[in-house]
Amino acid sequence: MRQAYLSIGSNIDRDRNIRSAMAELRVRWPDMVFSTVYETAAVGFEGEDFYNLVASFRAEESLEDVLDTLRELEDAHGRHRAGGKFSARTLDLDLLLWGDAVIDGDPVTLPRGEILQFDFVLRPLAELAPEARHPLNGECFRDLWAGFTGHPSIRRSVPLAD
Repeated sequence: MRQAYLSIGSNIDRDRNIRSAMAELRVRWPDMVFSTVYETAAVGFEGEDFYNLVASFRAEESLEDVLDTLRELEDAHGRHRAGGKFSARTLDLDLLLWGDAVIDGDPVTLPRGEILQFDFVLRPLAELAPEARHPLNGECFRDLWAGFTGHPSIRRSVPLAD
Protein backbone atom coordinates (compact mmCIF):
# COMPACT_ATOMS: atom_id res chain seq x y z
CA MET A 1 0.00 0.00 0.00
CA ARG A 2 1.09 3.55 -0.72
CA GLN A 3 0.26 6.75 1.10
CA ALA A 4 -0.97 9.08 -1.61
CA TYR A 5 -1.69 12.80 -1.61
CA LEU A 6 -3.66 14.69 -4.19
CA SER A 7 -4.65 18.28 -4.78
CA ILE A 8 -8.26 19.11 -5.52
CA GLY A 9 -9.40 22.34 -7.13
CA SER A 10 -12.37 23.95 -8.83
CA ASN A 11 -13.39 27.41 -9.95
CA ILE A 12 -16.55 26.49 -11.86
CA ASP A 13 -19.55 25.80 -9.60
CA ARG A 14 -16.81 25.20 -7.06
CA ASP A 15 -18.95 24.51 -3.99
CA ARG A 16 -20.94 21.76 -5.72
CA ASN A 17 -17.95 20.26 -7.54
CA ILE A 18 -15.70 20.17 -4.47
CA ARG A 19 -18.41 18.67 -2.25
CA SER A 20 -19.26 16.08 -4.88
CA ALA A 21 -15.62 15.16 -5.46
CA MET A 22 -15.00 14.79 -1.72
CA ALA A 23 -17.98 12.46 -1.38
CA GLU A 24 -17.00 10.35 -4.38
CA LEU A 25 -13.36 10.13 -3.32
CA ARG A 26 -14.39 8.97 0.13
CA VAL A 27 -16.56 6.23 -1.42
CA ARG A 28 -13.55 5.05 -3.45
CA TRP A 29 -11.04 5.40 -0.59
CA PRO A 30 -12.90 5.32 2.76
CA ASP A 31 -9.80 6.38 4.71
CA MET A 32 -9.60 9.64 2.73
CA VAL A 33 -8.65 12.63 4.88
CA PHE A 34 -9.12 16.21 3.68
CA SER A 35 -7.32 19.42 4.55
CA THR A 36 -8.98 22.75 5.08
CA VAL A 37 -10.53 24.17 1.90
CA TYR A 38 -8.93 27.43 0.77
CA GLU A 39 -10.29 30.07 -1.54
CA THR A 40 -7.47 31.14 -3.81
CA ALA A 41 -6.91 33.55 -6.65
CA ALA A 42 -6.61 32.07 -10.13
CA VAL A 43 -2.91 31.63 -10.96
CA GLY A 44 -1.58 32.03 -14.49
CA PHE A 45 -4.81 33.42 -15.98
CA GLU A 46 -7.64 35.84 -15.29
CA GLY A 47 -10.53 33.90 -13.83
CA GLU A 48 -12.84 33.23 -10.94
CA ASP A 49 -11.32 32.28 -7.59
CA PHE A 50 -10.69 28.60 -6.90
CA TYR A 51 -11.44 26.36 -3.99
CA ASN A 52 -8.36 24.22 -3.31
CA LEU A 53 -7.50 21.52 -0.80
CA VAL A 54 -5.33 18.44 -0.41
CA ALA A 55 -6.46 14.90 0.38
CA SER A 56 -4.59 11.87 1.68
CA PHE A 57 -5.42 8.18 1.34
CA ARG A 58 -3.85 4.72 1.32
CA ALA A 59 -3.93 3.11 -2.11
CA GLU A 60 -3.84 -0.64 -2.65
CA GLU A 61 -4.23 -0.40 -6.43
CA SER A 62 -1.56 0.50 -8.96
CA LEU A 63 -0.50 4.04 -9.74
CA GLU A 64 -2.06 3.73 -13.20
CA ASP A 65 -5.39 2.63 -11.70
CA VAL A 66 -5.39 5.59 -9.30
CA LEU A 67 -4.60 8.00 -12.13
CA ASP A 68 -7.39 6.48 -14.26
CA THR A 69 -9.86 6.85 -11.38
CA LEU A 70 -8.93 10.51 -10.90
CA ARG A 71 -9.28 11.25 -14.61
CA GLU A 72 -12.67 9.50 -14.73
CA LEU A 73 -13.85 11.57 -11.77
CA GLU A 74 -12.72 14.78 -13.47
CA ASP A 75 -14.52 13.75 -16.65
CA ALA A 76 -17.70 12.92 -14.72
CA HIS A 77 -17.63 16.48 -13.38
CA GLY A 78 -17.47 17.96 -16.89
CA ARG A 79 -13.74 18.62 -17.09
CA HIS A 80 -12.69 20.04 -20.47
CA ARG A 81 -9.03 19.49 -21.27
CA ALA A 82 -8.68 21.82 -24.25
CA GLY A 83 -8.23 24.97 -22.16
CA GLY A 84 -4.51 24.65 -21.43
CA LYS A 85 -2.62 24.23 -18.18
CA PHE A 86 -3.85 27.48 -16.64
CA SER A 87 -7.59 27.74 -17.25
CA ALA A 88 -10.94 27.46 -15.54
CA ARG A 89 -11.77 24.00 -14.17
CA THR A 90 -14.89 22.22 -13.02
CA LEU A 91 -12.60 19.79 -11.21
CA ASP A 92 -8.85 19.36 -11.14
CA LEU A 93 -7.38 16.32 -9.37
CA ASP A 94 -3.59 16.09 -9.37
CA LEU A 95 -1.65 13.34 -7.66
CA LEU A 96 1.08 15.08 -5.65
CA LEU A 97 2.87 12.22 -3.92
CA TRP A 98 2.88 8.44 -4.26
CA GLY A 99 4.63 7.38 -1.10
CA ASP A 100 8.24 8.44 -1.49
CA ALA A 101 8.35 7.57 -5.20
CA VAL A 102 10.26 9.75 -7.62
CA ILE A 103 8.90 9.34 -11.15
CA ASP A 104 9.98 11.42 -14.11
CA GLY A 105 7.10 11.82 -16.54
CA ASP A 106 5.69 8.37 -17.28
CA PRO A 107 2.79 8.20 -16.58
CA VAL A 108 3.18 11.23 -14.30
CA THR A 109 5.94 13.31 -12.71
CA LEU A 110 6.11 12.81 -8.95
CA PRO A 111 6.52 14.54 -6.66
CA ARG A 112 4.60 17.31 -8.41
CA GLY A 113 6.55 20.53 -8.83
CA GLU A 114 3.49 22.48 -7.69
CA ILE A 115 4.21 21.39 -4.11
CA LEU A 116 7.10 23.84 -3.90
CA GLN A 117 5.62 26.46 -6.25
CA PHE A 118 2.14 27.24 -4.95
CA ASP A 119 0.87 28.11 -1.48
CA PHE A 120 -2.52 26.52 -2.25
CA VAL A 121 -0.75 23.16 -2.59
CA LEU A 122 1.97 23.40 0.06
CA ARG A 123 -0.11 24.87 2.89
CA PRO A 124 -2.82 22.17 2.91
CA LEU A 125 -0.19 19.46 2.35
CA ALA A 126 1.77 20.74 5.35
CA GLU A 127 -1.49 20.70 7.31
CA LEU A 128 -2.16 17.03 6.52
CA ALA A 129 1.42 15.76 6.64
CA PRO A 130 3.59 18.20 8.60
CA GLU A 131 6.29 15.64 9.40
CA ALA A 132 6.31 13.87 6.03
CA ARG A 133 9.32 14.64 3.87
CA HIS A 134 9.59 15.80 0.31
CA PRO A 135 11.06 12.86 -1.64
CA LEU A 136 13.64 15.00 -3.46
CA ASN A 137 14.95 17.50 -0.92
CA GLY A 138 14.20 15.58 2.30
CA GLU A 139 12.66 18.57 4.07
CA CYS A 140 9.45 18.13 6.02
CA PHE A 141 6.39 19.88 4.68
CA ARG A 142 5.91 21.90 7.88
CA ASP A 143 9.36 23.46 7.42
CA LEU A 144 8.84 23.96 3.70
CA TRP A 145 5.61 25.85 4.44
CA ALA A 146 7.28 27.92 7.18
CA GLY A 147 9.93 28.99 4.66
CA PHE A 148 7.62 29.53 1.69
CA THR A 149 8.44 32.74 -0.16
CA GLY A 150 6.36 32.31 -3.31
CA HIS A 151 3.50 34.46 -4.54
CA PRO A 152 0.55 34.44 -2.11
CA SER A 153 -2.74 33.33 -3.66
CA ILE A 154 -4.70 32.06 -0.64
CA ARG A 155 -7.47 34.50 0.26
CA ARG A 156 -9.19 32.67 3.14
CA SER A 157 -10.19 29.29 4.52
CA VAL A 158 -13.67 28.12 3.61
CA PRO A 159 -15.92 26.29 6.09
CA LEU A 160 -16.93 23.59 3.65
CA ALA A 161 -18.02 20.41 5.40
CA ASP A 162 -17.77 17.22 3.37
